[in-house]
Amino acid sequence: MGDKAVITCALNGVLTDPKQHNVPVTPEQMAREARAAFNAGASIMHVHLRQQEPNKGHLPSWDVNVSKEIQQAIREACPGVIINHTTGTSGPKYQGALDCVRETKPEIAACNAGSLNYLKVKSDNTWAWPPMMFDNAVEKVQDYLDVMNEAGTIPEFECFDVGIVRCVGMYRQTGMYSGPLEYNFVMGVASGMPADQELLPILLKLKLPEAHWQVTAIGRAEIWPLHQRCADLGGHLRTGLEDTFYLGDGTKVTSNGQLIEAIAACARRAGREIASPAEARQIFGTRH
Repeated sequence: MGDKAVITCALNGVLTDPKQHNVPVTPEQMAREARAAFNAGASIMHVHLRQQEPNKGHLPSWDVNVSKEIQQAIREACPGVIINHTTGTSGPKYQGALDCVRETKPEIAACNAGSLNYLKVKSDNTWAWPPMMFDNAVEKVQDYLDVMNEAGTIPEFECFDVGIVRCVGMYRQTGMYSGPLEYNFVMGVASGMPADQELLPILLKLKLPEAHWQVTAIGRAEIWPLHQRCADLGGHLRTGLEDTFYLGDGTKVTSNGQLIEAIAACARRAGREIASPAEARQIFGTRH
């Protein structure tokens, strides 16, 4: 089973506006999109929570009840599916994210492993948004790891830059975390690692040898060679409407299912089979 590819679908993200893009918000929409991705080969669903009131779907939520409703709807639509819960927050107020993990006990949750100046510049040389710090101090990381340990949730260490990959080893070395290791190399954020497949051998040299790994590739059609290289090198695979709206030929998609079909094809071109949810649980060591 060691060569099977586990596919994660990032269903909706935190920044995408449902009035501009076809991203799911309600439990029913999330379940429908999850089912399309599940049928195409995804066994893990990465979920973000949005406010459920009319015209508020572009705003994040940390309502535990919303989390429970969305997870239940996805699990009913996709038997055996694994939930990967967001935790990303900026600033000192992140109790809501901790509460969601503690109360709902997802199998996996994002653990942002280091800080990043989150920047982007438009073609007219002005900021795309006010420069912000995505702050993930060691104390904050420890708070997340403690809650995940309490909940029986495996952290997926989100690494936006090369130095953050190295930090994960230090968390292990100092005893902050001792469970199964899973790296997510986030590539394509303008102020982080570029979506460049030439970086992968370096990242693989820096991660701990026993750890699982995958790539989150953010961008348009140009990201697909990176997905293929990830599949070729034995990584697990992730895509979804959080990360891109485009296939490799430039076609704009309308559903997560189309993206998962395309990334499953990357695995098959690499001579790899797609892991079932039960196999994914065994590979990652999640609870059954």
